[in-house]
This record gives sequence, structure tokens and C-alpha cells, in this order.
Amino acid sequence: PSVPRHTNRLINEKSPYLLQHAHNPVDWFPWSQEAFDKAKKENKLIFLSVGYSTCHWCHVMEEESFKNKEIGEIMNKNFVCIKVDREERPDVDKVYMTFVQATSGGGGWPMSVWLTPDLKPFVGGTYFPPEDGVHRVGFRTVLLRIAEQWKENKDALLENSQKILEALLYRSEIRVRGQESPPPSKEVMATCFQQLSNSYDEDYGGFSESPKFPTPVNLNFLFTYWALHRTTPQGARALQMALHTLKMMAHGGIHDHIGQGFHRYSTDQHWHVPHFEKMLYDQGQLAAMYSRAFQISGDEFFADVAQDILLYVSRDLSDQAGGFYSAEDADSYPTTASGEKREGAFCVWEAEEIRALLPDPVEGATEGTTLGDVFMHHYGVKETGNVSPMKDPRQELKGKNVLIVQSSLELTAARFGLELGRLGALLWEGRRRLSAARAQRPRPHMDTKMLAAWNGLMISGFAQAGAALAKQEYVSRAVQAAAFLRRHLFDPTSGRLLRSCYRGKDNRVEQSAVPIQGFLEDYAFVIQALFDLYEASLEQGWLEWALQLQHMQDKLFWDPKGFAYFSSEAGDPSLLLRLKDDQDGAEPTANSVTVTNLLRAACYSGHTEWVEKAGQILAAFSERLQKIPITLPEMARATAVFHHTLKQVVICGDPQGEDTKEMLRCVHSVFSPNKMLILADGDSSAFLYRQLPFLASLERKDGKATAYLCSNFACSLPVTSPQELHGMLCS
Repeated sequence: PSVPRHTNRLINEKSPYLLQHAHNPVDWFPWSQEAFDKAKKENKLIFLSVGYSTCHWCHVMEEESFKNKEIGEIMNKNFVCIKVDREERPDVDKVYMTFVQATSGGGGWPMSVWLTPDLKPFVGGTYFPPEDGVHRVGFRTVLLRIAEQWKENKDALLENSQKILEALLYRSEIRVRGQESPPPSKEVMATCFQQLSNSYDEDYGGFSESPKFPTPVNLNFLFTYWALHRTTPQGARALQMALHTLKMMAHGGIHDHIGQGFHRYSTDQHWHVPHFEKMLYDQGQLAAMYSRAFQISGDEFFADVAQDILLYVSRDLSDQAGGFYSAEDADSYPTTASGEKREGAFCVWEAEEIRALLPDPVEGATEGTTLGDVFMHHYGVKETGNVSPMKDPRQELKGKNVLIVQSSLELTAARFGLELGRLGALLWEGRRRLSAARAQRPRPHMDTKMLAAWNGLMISGFAQAGAALAKQEYVSRAVQAAAFLRRHLFDPTSGRLLRSCYRGKDNRVEQSAVPIQGFLEDYAFVIQALFDLYEASLEQGWLEWALQLQHMQDKLFWDPKGFAYFSSEAGDPSLLLRLKDDQDGAEPTANSVTVTNLLRAACYSGHTEWVEKAGQILAAFSERLQKIPITLPEMARATAVFHHTLKQVVICGDPQGEDTKEMLRCVHSVFSPNKMLILADGDSSAFLYRQLPFLASLERKDGKATAYLCSNFACSLPVTSPQELHGMLCS
């Protein structure tokens, strides 16, 4: 690469996204006091650009506008320009996204917002093309018009921005309004089920026409709904909706059949042509959902998909120190000689490429059949490409194929006169060869930032899969990642989590000069991960840390007046609003996850005030839960756990004993959303015995491993056979 012509302040940052813009001719600042002071001193407006390193349209806007010297000059002359990585600073992103959504009816990234010198937004949008078109105003024009407005109508702009801020404050407030009690769980669950059922795609699964997102929160809700209504037609439908969706996704092009893992979302109804970036938070949640699907159905298909996701994460998203990277980009160079990146280039295939890689004749199949024929039939490959031009507006996938399983193994086998086992081996060989060929292509950019929250979701994925699939190596990987969090994303002196760390020089883990403190979601997802990890590993140290973090979360984020938790801490003068998220989207919202965390924390500690707090969160979101619970499926699910009271499954036994292990395997094989696991190993000096004195009164019956079901510190009669325990767990 040639020596860069320009270098701005972003060169000193650690975020891969900010570093991508360090050589723009724009005089970018990070979100910092230095930038705010400059805006005030020079009485300039601020142009705020927010994105993330694997965002396709962020790359497009950079190529078209931020690398353009003339546009850069207009920006530098008239504005103080600030660049924010939304994954590093979700707090800043949420404040201004709330504004953009309220004023334009839509939102997304890149987000472009103009602020007064005191950080109040007055104009915003997302992607702007560089020049005026038939339907859109160009970025250059917008910059010049806004600069002109500031010169001519400064006072009106300032007054308007103040009004906007007041309206936002009012609009975004979530609080208890008089009524103190949580909403009725039965109605919330029924409404949420009905709303999901109405938006369900009967043919292809999922909950919209297109684009289609994986939304694990919907599947998690449906599994819980099924578990509480197993014998009803609605319960059966809930399970069918979840399993069918997972099956169709796994067959689709959104699933990377060659390199494993899942892409971000599908642009069409059939899960076929995705946006190709891969996000850590999707892999973590989907690994948990596929493991759960296996746990409930016993169908090995789901176990295989869970293992496929975890193989991808272990191989491609894992840092040698134990943490997980954030994402892999959609765009890459088609060949080492290419001058420009294309979306999906790393993942798509031309028919002749596949023919050349798989020329072998297949013995026993119809005359003249090659491995390529079988493979191309099974994965929907067409000579002219299988991507509709409608789904490829920039013509990047012309003549290319996105692999999608369009016929069952049985049908493909019948078509070529093959046995099923033989077909499986042939497809495996085809995938192996394509994988080797793909390894020669230039890889997409990897965002090697490591975030506490997303690492938490991934630890839960490994821990839950390890327990449900009885795979100790997954539990060990989760333990390694939790130890990484403790070492690199936790400050033992203050007891607080940090948001992010980075892969630096020589692959060492680095921290920014001023570390970013953890946000609410970092606490919620890490605490959830530690509870999941305890249930999979039965190491009490993780529980102890989870409870310490829960106390810290209460201290930093709880709203004592309106109830529930704020997303960010008080005391940052650069944040105009302290918000509470009210939507379970690609990730669940932190308040939703916290409801269940608090109920688990109370069961492991005996602190009943945490149960009360869980009810207060539900009360704060009561109106939304009753009217549109489909926007909060994870919190709707938590209303049921709250209502049914979380029950402790206590196994008294020697952790090394075969009888204990058998009882634990039984617990792990059943999905029961309102039960949590405790191993009482008889060590009365251990953490759990100190927290829960009632454990000391539970004995092993006839010296055998014994299970009790306890609720509100009263326990059922003891059972010593896995069969009886199984019945108890399903009741």
C-alpha cells in the first residue's frame, strides 16, 4: 500500500472502525472533550457520524464522501466532525438514534446527525449519496445548506434543538405510572403468542416477509410458551413455529454451508440471499437456540447446526487469550488482484468453479453423474447464478450462486440413485474441497474488538450447548472465555466491568488509554452468562462473581423513582438522555434479560428483594407488555418465569459419583424454563451453603445421589432415580 496522503486523530484510537477512517481527508475527532471544546470555542456545528466496521453502507458512504477531498474540505471548514463506533459507545448511538427515528420515521447505519455546539441534535439521517439524485438530496448539498442555516438562523436553530430535546425526553421516558404491580403473565404470554403467530410465515418460517432476521428472542419465547402449554394446540403450534424457522434458516443461504456460522440477515423471504456480515451476538444466541431445539426434539439435525456454529466461532472469532471477536465483514476482494471489494465475494460461487473442483464421476449413480452434479443439485446452484437481480441492486452477485439446500437428502439421494449414507459422504467431500478453495481467497476484514456484552452472549451459547449436548469441550471453552473477561474486562479494584478491549500489536490484548466503562447490557449479558456457566460447570466461583456484578448493576443503573434500569450511568455530561431500551431486537434488551437474572440471583443467594426488583421492571414496562409484547418477547417470557416462581432443582451428591452425573445429565436433557440447578456437594464451607442455609438440611437418601425440587425454601420429597426426576422436571 502507498503512503497515506492524510492522517487524522483517529490513528490513535483502538477501534477497528475508527482506524478505518484514520486516513480520510476529513479532520475526524473521536467522541471526546477535545471535540466539544473546539465546537464551543469556534462556535461551530458538530457533524456526528456513527457506524460500525462491518456495516456495508458505512463503507459505501466512506468511499463516496469521506474519501472525497472536496467534500472533506467542506466538512472541515464548516463543522467539527466526530466519528463514533456504535459497538464501543452504544450510549451515544442510542441517544441520537432515538432522535433520528423520531424525526425521520426510520433509522440505521451509517447514522449522520448534525448537533449544536452543546450536543443537541437538530437534523439527522442515515446514508446520503455524495451528489443530488432524482429522489435524494446529496451529502454535499446537505452540508452546504446546514452551514448556511447556521450562519443565517442560528437562534432559531438553537431554540428548535431545545424543543426537540424536551420532546425526546418526554417520548423516551419509561416508568411506573401509579400502578405498582407487574402485568398479568397469562394475558401477556397469550397476546405475544398471538402476535407472533399472526406474523409467522407458514412456508419459510420467520416472522416477516423480507428482510428476514434470525431474532432468537422470538424463538426463545416460543420454546418457553411451549414448555408451559405442552398439552394444548397453541403449545404445539409454538414449538412447530420455532423448529420450522430454525430448520429453514439452517437450510438457507443465511447459513454458511462451507465456512459455518450464520450471516446477519436475509434480504428475501426464503432465507436465501443474505447480507454477508457475521456478528458474534447472532452466533451466541443461535448456538443456544439450536441446542435448545435439540434438547426439546431430540433431533440430531439441530445438534449438528449448534456444533457447526461453535466450530466457526472457535476457529475464526476466537482470540488466543480466550476472548471472542465482534464480527466478520460482508465485503472482501474477489481475488488477490482485485482493486475493489464486493459484498459476499468470499462466500459465493460460479457454477463452472464448482464443476472444476468436483469433476469426479460418482460410482453407482446414474451414468455420467459427477460429484459436481450431485453437489450443485443439492445446493441449488444454477449455471447463470441463483441470485435474483431484484436482490442484487449493485450487480455484485451477477452470475454467482449462494448455496441453499433446496431438496431433502432423501430426494437428492433418490434423484441420483444413491444411498443416504453415501450421499452424506459425497456432500461432505464437496464442502471440504470448496472450503479449501475458499481459503485461497482474500478474507473479509475481521473486527477484533472484544466486547463484554457480546462475549457474555457467546459464553451462554457455549455453556448451554455444552450442557444440552453433553460436550465437556464446550463448557471448557466457556470457562476459558469467562476467565478472559475476568482478566481483561473487569477492574477488581472498583468491582466494575469494562466495555471493550482490543487485539493489538503482536496479538496482545490491549486497552484504550481511557477504558470505556461497562454499560447496562454488559452487566446483564455477563451475569446471565455466569449463571449459565455455573449450571454447566457447577463451579461456584462464577456464581459468586455474578452476584457481585448484580449488586454493582443495581448501584450504577437502577432508577429508584421510575423503576427498571437505565442503559447508561449517571454523571456523563456529554449524554443528553439516560434511556431505557424498550425493544428486544437482534439482541434482547438488558432489562428483559435482567428480570430472569434477578430471579436466578435470588434463588442462589436467598435475597428476596431481587424478586421484588424483577417485578418492578415488569411494572415499568407494563403498558408495552400488555399492548405490543411482540416488541419485548424476552421480557414477555420473563413474566411467565416471574409468575410461576423459579424453582430450585437441588442434586445432593458427590460431583465425581456416577449416580450424581446421571442425575445431572437428566437435568440437562430437559428444557424447563422455570427451574434452575444447584449441586449440593456436602461442603458446608462452600459459597452456596453460606448463602442458602436450608441446603444443610437436605440429605442423600440411602447414600445415593438425591434430587429435591425447592421453591420459597420449602422442598419436595426426595427422589433418587433419573426417571422420577425426569417426571418432576416436566411437570
